[in-house]
Amino acid sequence: MTRHLTIRVYGIVQGVFFRDSAKQEADNLSLSGFVRNEPDGSVYIEIEGEDKNLEKFLGWCRKGSLPAKTEKVDVGFSDKLKEYKSFRIDF
Repeated sequence: MTRHLTIRVYGIVQGVFFRDSAKQEADNLSLSGFVRNEPDGSVYIEIEGEDKNLEKFLGWCRKGSLPAKTEKVDVGFSDKLKEYKSFRIDF
């Protein structure tokens, strides 16, 4: 099943190539959506794809990229898709 997730990642996730690594991971898993830094220091992600690949991406978010340090991951699930065509980094 294809789903839409909203993810907010907290911790040391800005200034450590987290967004670039998230894009690489999403591309490898054939997922679409976007990632952006938030003013509060978190990273916000909207992502769509097959359940099994979304679960793999969530596992990656919980570990993060080196030298990121993920402290908390909040996730929202939806069956309503936004039909993103690719995964991009928002600035």
